[in-house]
Amino acid sequence: MNNVAGLLGLLVILALTILIGVYSRKFSRTTSDFYVASRAARPWWNASAIGGEYLASASYLGVAGLIAVAGRNALLIPLGYTAGFLLLLMFVAAPLRRSNAYTLPDFAQARFGSLAVRRVTAIVSIMICGTYVVPQLHGAALTVEVAAGLPPWTGSAAVAAVVCLTVVTGGMRSITFVQAIQFWFKVAAMAFPLAFMAFALMGRENGLAAVSMAFERLPGDSAEASPYRTVSLLMALILGTIGLPHVLARFYTSPDGGSARRTGTIVPCLVAGFYLLPMSYGVLGRAFMPAVRQGEADALVLLLPDLLLDGVPGAALSAVVAAGAFSAFLATTSGLIVALAAVVSQEFFHSDVAGFQWAAIISSASTLAVSLFTSSVSLVETVALIFAFSAATIVPMLILGIWWPRLTPSGAAAGMISGGSLVVTALVIHTIMGSTAGPVSDLLAQPAAWAVPTSFAIMIAVSLTSKPTNPARVERFMRQIHRPDFELPAKSHRKRDNTWT
Repeated sequence: MNNVAGLLGLLVILALTILIGVYSRKFSRTTSDFYVASRAARPWWNASAIGGEYLASASYLGVAGLIAVAGRNALLIPLGYTAGFLLLLMFVAAPLRRSNAYTLPDFAQARFGSLAVRRVTAIVSIMICGTYVVPQLHGAALTVEVAAGLPPWTGSAAVAAVVCLTVVTGGMRSITFVQAIQFWFKVAAMAFPLAFMAFALMGRENGLAAVSMAFERLPGDSAEASPYRTVSLLMALILGTIGLPHVLARFYTSPDGGSARRTGTIVPCLVAGFYLLPMSYGVLGRAFMPAVRQGEADALVLLLPDLLLDGVPGAALSAVVAAGAFSAFLATTSGLIVALAAVVSQEFFHSDVAGFQWAAIISSASTLAVSLFTSSVSLVETVALIFAFSAATIVPMLILGIWWPRLTPSGAAAGMISGGSLVVTALVIHTIMGSTAGPVSDLLAQPAAWAVPTSFAIMIAVSLTSKPTNPARVERFMRQIHRPDFELPAKSHRKRDNTWT
């Protein structure tokens, strides 16, 4: 790949992100602007922003590479990523918005009236957001190395610095502009080179025939994926989407519950449409890069245009794809840092603009440090494990908290702690033992299928054996979040004593 063209593409997307962030800064003045964009994000704009932050490194780079390596078995990955939004729409979006919360810990405290549950939710949210930022920075490092020939750390540092600047200057309102625009840029950055590659293949002898044969079974594909692993992975991706703090934070920005539901209706359409693009890259990679291996798979999208198109066109289109990849890292990292800063500032700083800004700086610096001292593995696999943790902690609390009035604070806390501990323990044991774990290796590698039901069961069992606290308050809260015509006015931010005014 032409390193000059790649570097130019990366610099252009970085400059555009900074310009958009600086321009939108003039709209960010209040605490509500920084935390929830003053709850003024309209459905199409908000849905585009969700697509911008949700379609991260695993979607832009990882899906295509995994399809090239695993063939048809990998088609379930984009299905899982998309299907989670349908459940989010049906069970969470509108009630969550009507709770009038700023963050997941705010929702937990409003629902349970318990500072302990709030703290557990805050810790879990920080763990999810913090660990999710790291693969984005690893993806940026890979992109800079492949596209521009620069040291990998420069990509991670550039993304962390630009995101920190954007978040500190404008908060949620600023990144709403950035994420919405970057979603459509990502679509164009993948679709435009794909169209050129398709035209080039039409002019080649046997070009289309090679594509049509790409999904035929090749050596190494004869072994089907473990049914358990497939089911567990799908459960992690579908349910894990519901509990991602940075995705849920975007629904707090809707003007009302109806807008949140309309936003949730649009998002699956945008996400499903986008996934047709990396899937197409995966098919082309399978046809024309048959030697690709798991360790090289994440770079497939960056390498393919330069491979299929000679000279300047190939280099230029590879640079466009690289710029789109960088926009994915920027958009997702922005959403994660905003969600992380919101929680950190509420729990450890003053709940004001200055506290939010300091929390954003600390969050950006700490996640960058972790990324620099850890090695990159498969982006899809890393993200799938984060989704499993989300599915076993936040999701049971949200689903039962919204739809089951009998859920008690002790039940919610016990379920989140147990679910998170099971997932982390399983992954640690699997990392240590690997394939020597024998018949339980699959259970440890993909724990969602048993950890998520266990978390639900513990929440229910502990709630049924513990005394409900303040049933009248819980009944008022449930009426509030389930009445379609019930919309609260925007309220002032939380005081330091953890009460709302």
